[in-house]
Amino acid sequence: MSQAQGAPPREHVDETLEHPWPALWALVLGFFMLMVDTSILTVATPALITELNAGVNEAIWVTSAYLLAYAVPLLITGRLGDRYGPKRIYLSGLVVFTASSLWCGLSDDIGTLVAARAVQGVGAALMTPQTMAVITRIFPVARRGQAMALWGATAGAATLIGPVLGGFLVGTWGWEWIFFINVPVGVLAFVMAVRHIPDLATHPHRFDWIGVVLFGTGMFCLVFGLQEGQQYDWGRIDGPITVWRLIIAGVGLLALFIFWQSRNNTEPLLPLTLFRDRNFAVANIAITMVAFSFMTMGFPLMLYAQAVRGWSPLEAGLLMAPLALGSIVLARTVGGLTDRKHPRTLTAFGFSSAAIAVAGLALVLDADTPVWAAVISMVLLGIGSAFLWGPLSATANRNLPMHQAGAGAGIYNTTRQIGSTLGAAVSALVIDWRLRAYDLPASGGGESGLQAAEPIDPALAADYSAALGQALWAIPVAFVLGLVAVLFFERPRHFAAPPEKVDSVASR
Repeated sequence: MSQAQGAPPREHVDETLEHPWPALWALVLGFFMLMVDTSILTVATPALITELNAGVNEAIWVTSAYLLAYAVPLLITGRLGDRYGPKRIYLSGLVVFTASSLWCGLSDDIGTLVAARAVQGVGAALMTPQTMAVITRIFPVARRGQAMALWGATAGAATLIGPVLGGFLVGTWGWEWIFFINVPVGVLAFVMAVRHIPDLATHPHRFDWIGVVLFGTGMFCLVFGLQEGQQYDWGRIDGPITVWRLIIAGVGLLALFIFWQSRNNTEPLLPLTLFRDRNFAVANIAITMVAFSFMTMGFPLMLYAQAVRGWSPLEAGLLMAPLALGSIVLARTVGGLTDRKHPRTLTAFGFSSAAIAVAGLALVLDADTPVWAAVISMVLLGIGSAFLWGPLSATANRNLPMHQAGAGAGIYNTTRQIGSTLGAAVSALVIDWRLRAYDLPASGGGESGLQAAEPIDPALAADYSAALGQALWAIPVAFVLGLVAVLFFERPRHFAAPPEKVDSVASR
């Protein structure tokens, strides 16, 4: 990869490594840790409600704060990696993430925990684009599918393993340990990264701070409005500020952000020219739907398992185990297919399987649903997810020029995190909406409410099951939208290139 014209190299150039896998495993460990933290709190929600005296919505804000602080900086942290070196930025983020994990575990009230999670999200935002950018730069294009499949499978498996691991830790030592566990893992990940991640060439970039403000403010207004709407009965929040005005302002600011990016002639935060590559554009739409769906699913399922069925946190987390196993077991097979098969075929199968799985679960979910029925749905969903995370990640950046690796990784991970953030907000909104429709308390409603990590009144189990099952229906809708999107994938360019030409692409 050539240095930007007129700019002296700041770091050693070591592109397309002969043995890139140690570097990949070092990246995967840190990436796995922060991705687990995206979903691990879903199973701990009842415990947080009880021990920190919070409501369901407040407990979900612990996740939303992390996701918002994660999503907003991603567009610029990818550029930071291009400018100062992905290894340097990755290590900085790892330090922030690990230290803030300790702060999270030491928190003794819901407000402190939300603040600590926000800082943790900033650390994750510094790390994530560097993992994808380094993979793009050290693996030749013909072998990048296997590497990206592992990276994508890590994201998928971690999102699903989170509830299982969280259930074990919450049930054994308490909710604090879902954060304390990150400290030794973070130290190990730091040592591995220092030893195995290479120094790569840097490129000068300007930073679009106007874009950062527009995007960050717009996302906060939109997510806050969606998540808090039911709490304020869609009316006034404070003075002249209403929920609907906040949501409209969020949408307007995001539209203004896109307009500004189209008019920024220097170096926009969101290079819209990258979306001229159809596969990049389609992959971003599709991963948004995937992330939205998996984040939306966790909260109602974990509340159902613990509050309605009376399962322990570990038992509730194990409900997701078949899903995680499907992603892990099929990761290598799908990785090999990703370099040879049309992405449309792989991802269409994944979206179809996932939509059928969740729709089936939503249809049968009640207070007496047999465990085997839920397991079958989770197995099918796991198979489908294996054909989504990896192939979408590999397809997104495969055709992009190397000097745009950081920007492309930042955009892709931003859209993924936007999906997760909106998923958490919509989950809180829909759960609250459906519980109110059945005249059921979401928190603070006496012994029958979801204010404690205890089973609810059996007389209300049928209504709670119906409400939480109905909250799942947003997921198959999102999967179908993703299915429609991936039908527009085109054949990757490297399929038509001779092997020697394909291998040379990574050096451009």
